[in-house]
Amino acid sequence: MLSCNICGETVTSEPDMKAHLLIVHMENEVTCPFCKLSGVNYDEMCFHIETAHFEQNELEKNFERINTVQYGTSNSRKDSTLQCRMEVNSSIHSACASNHPKISAQGPPNNGILKHKGFYSENLTESRKFLKDKEKQSDRTKIKGSIYEAMYTPPECPFCGKIEGCSQDMETHVKTEHADLLDTPLEDCNQPLYDCPMCGLICTNYHILQEHVDLHLEESSFGQGMDRVQCSRDLELAQQLQQEEDRKRRSEESRQEMEEFQNLQRQYGLNNSGGYKQQQLRNMEIEVNRGRMHPSEFHRRKADMMESLAIGIDDGKTKTSGIMEALYRYYQNAATDVRRVWLSTVVDHFQSSFGDKGWGCGYRNFQMLLSSLLQNDAYDDCLKGMSVPCIPKIQSMIEDAWKEGFDPQGASQLNNRLQGTKAWIGACEVYTLLTSLRIKCRIIDFHKSTGPLGTHPRLFEWIMSYYSSEREGSPKVLFTSKPPIYLQHQGHSQTVVGIEERKNRTLCLLVFDPGCPSREMQKLLKQDMEASSVKQLRKFVGNLKHKQYQIVAVEGVLSSEEKIARRQASQVFTAEKIP
Repeated sequence: MLSCNICGETVTSEPDMKAHLLIVHMENEVTCPFCKLSGVNYDEMCFHIETAHFEQNELEKNFERINTVQYGTSNSRKDSTLQCRMEVNSSIHSACASNHPKISAQGPPNNGILKHKGFYSENLTESRKFLKDKEKQSDRTKIKGSIYEAMYTPPECPFCGKIEGCSQDMETHVKTEHADLLDTPLEDCNQPLYDCPMCGLICTNYHILQEHVDLHLEESSFGQGMDRVQCSRDLELAQQLQQEEDRKRRSEESRQEMEEFQNLQRQYGLNNSGGYKQQQLRNMEIEVNRGRMHPSEFHRRKADMMESLAIGIDDGKTKTSGIMEALYRYYQNAATDVRRVWLSTVVDHFQSSFGDKGWGCGYRNFQMLLSSLLQNDAYDDCLKGMSVPCIPKIQSMIEDAWKEGFDPQGASQLNNRLQGTKAWIGACEVYTLLTSLRIKCRIIDFHKSTGPLGTHPRLFEWIMSYYSSEREGSPKVLFTSKPPIYLQHQGHSQTVVGIEERKNRTLCLLVFDPGCPSREMQKLLKQDMEASSVKQLRKFVGNLKHKQYQIVAVEGVLSSEEKIARRQASQVFTAEKIP
């Protein structure tokens, strides 16, 4: 029996073997039983087996034996078998490495595998050249038989040494018996591995890993450069946006400040919209247009106003007199809940009119205070028989005081001009005007609350001390010699004409408000005055909750020297503060 050393099939005779070789391996595709090479003819396959699977010195000997038609001994076959085992082991190891999932993704094969491939490629080329030269030889069939006899060795397992009859059986044996060895990971083959510290890629060569890491660093450097460029652009854009936002904010703040300034100017009458005369005429025209005033009444009032402005004296159309005497009678006969009451000297009430509505309260309170001083003989010398001036005349008198040198800071705040405007005046302007008339007075600033819930009990106590006498057994109602007190708070002013001490020891101020209409004030003149009429004059501690209050209290007459001293002191205007 003969066995095919290519596929391992057995035949009964040599002619049958030649036929088998011709039909199966020469006409059909031939596959190497050791390395699975295919796609070559029989001659090339035989030469491949001889060259690729035997040591080089054995190859030379075999070629010599082929030329002389002499073939090796059993010893050379043993050596060839040993070499085949080594090559098969190397091939299986290479197959294990090539099938390993890590090696397939990383790094080139080791140097042994590269040498094997180069050696195979070189030998295959030489074998093909050699076969072409041998085609001229006439005994080609004999050479094939000689190669067959010289090279055939039963395949032996590279792992356990078992010998099988053919390559298919050997392949089945390896796959079934040594499958765990075929799947052995690369680490078991003593192959060193290198992990990339950046992406985790595994490389089998340190130099390849270094090149791989260098690529990472180059990409990182490039990315950082791009990031710096992008950051620079983003920063520039952010700065531009911030600058635009700041410009818009400043523009909006400037616009708001201008609007607030204009509102303040309009509120305090400094917007050049005219003064008392213009507002009086405009409001009377509105009344005529609405049918509330007859045209003849309009012309009559206009004539009276022009006359009043010409002589500088108030026309008295908003004045109500006799209220203090009526209050004295009321407290004598009624007000059982009042323990004691102190009243100032006689005071006339002045109501705001069409010409000063909304801004003239300071001027009207000055008229009330001056009306009381004009009826007090102690001030005849400094007032020289004056009459109560009209509002434009009061504005002119304050401007004259500024020109003398009183309160230069206040004058500059009002642009040194009041006539023809609706400018508000307060405690400082009233003090300036009274001092310029040689009337001794003082400003007291209650700059913060002194009681619960924002109240000012210290203010009530000071006014009580101002009006009251220390004598015991005084009557329930007392007409004092004290002038009324000018009371100022934010946005409005009033005139304090007295104070009540109630039976529960609480204090209550009596005030004249220029915003109260004359018709309401005239109800106090009735013989049967009702308590509801007096109610509009009363201000309890809980009624005064503004943050700050200032009062101007008259205390006598100044000498010429004292007037000069106070004018010098008003260069830096200060007020007495409580607390």
